[in-house]
Amino acid sequence: MENRAVENGVCSTESVNVSCDVWSCKNSDSSSADHLVIMVHGILGSNTDWKFGAEQFVRTLPDKVFVHCSEKNMFRLTLDGVDVMGDRLAEEVLEVIQRKPNLQKISFVAHSVGGLVARYAIGRLYRPPKKENVEDSTNGTSIDDLKATIGGLEPMNFITVATPHLGSRGNKQVPFLFGVPAFEKAANLLIHWIFKRTGRHLFLNDDDEGQPPLLKRMIEDYGDCFFMSALRIFKRRVAYSNVCYDHIVGWRTSSIRRTIELPKWEDYINKEYPHIVYEEHCKACDTEQSELISTDDDSFDKLEEELVTGLSRLSWEKVDASFHTCRQRFAAHSVIQVKDQSMHIEGADAVQHMIDHFLL
Repeated sequence: MENRAVENGVCSTESVNVSCDVWSCKNSDSSSADHLVIMVHGILGSNTDWKFGAEQFVRTLPDKVFVHCSEKNMFRLTLDGVDVMGDRLAEEVLEVIQRKPNLQKISFVAHSVGGLVARYAIGRLYRPPKKENVEDSTNGTSIDDLKATIGGLEPMNFITVATPHLGSRGNKQVPFLFGVPAFEKAANLLIHWIFKRTGRHLFLNDDDEGQPPLLKRMIEDYGDCFFMSALRIFKRRVAYSNVCYDHIVGWRTSSIRRTIELPKWEDYINKEYPHIVYEEHCKACDTEQSELISTDDDSFDKLEEELVTGLSRLSWEKVDASFHTCRQRFAAHSVIQVKDQSMHIEGADAVQHMIDHFLL
């Protein structure tokens, strides 16, 4: 059963008391909105986690965006593994595209593990350029037919928020383990008992039929999944990270950096977005440059370095946030998403920063 809710000019559908689609209530706006924004929650989350963000997107860009908050991987289903969730998300995106034929563009906004799920899903949704008829100018082939797409739509923004791109094993990647080697080793051995298959993927100790860890496979086109080709065709790739007080996902893994690359942010002042403490536009880095950097990194780990190097082959916008002055700073992992707006409204400027820089 599906119900429609209306609040401050924003419409949303509700199914079993959780929202899934958000759009402008004004008919002229909703009919012209051709940009699909897929919002993906994190582990043990639900599609209400992005409720605040989805509504802010539509209020700010009412005639531009149609927002869908993913609902196929909620709660315990998030323990099934990044690949299984990615397949479900890909199917869900195609379902949305099928029932909204006016859509032309697509963007992803994903929190925590949802960022890895979204990266897997776009590898499934990647459609290569149609080159077979390029030389035949009489067949009506348009320039759009010659471009690679995501599910048939033009890829625009791929945005992750506090996502463990480098995994969660060792080297202080999970801050609540305090960087104690014994704790990190124990977590690596026990994580699958708590977070099942997803835990294995995060700690890079999965071994599916002798294949490399999934996160390593995801830094290239592997088999029938075009992970890097898909990520490459987005106009923007953005990584939002917490510099401190995120006890779930460390700064290094969420910002795709080596320890020596972490910036000094304490003196950075942003009057418009008080909790944004550093911004950096990182150009694509070739392998030789990466190898030179890694030799001086005191937290060097071969597999982690491969992930950094692989993802750094593409350009990234890196946006660092800090909620160290907020009452809810110890919940920074949720605050940056404004998961609970009644408690974590401090993160609203991070979401607004995301919207104000959104490529349409």
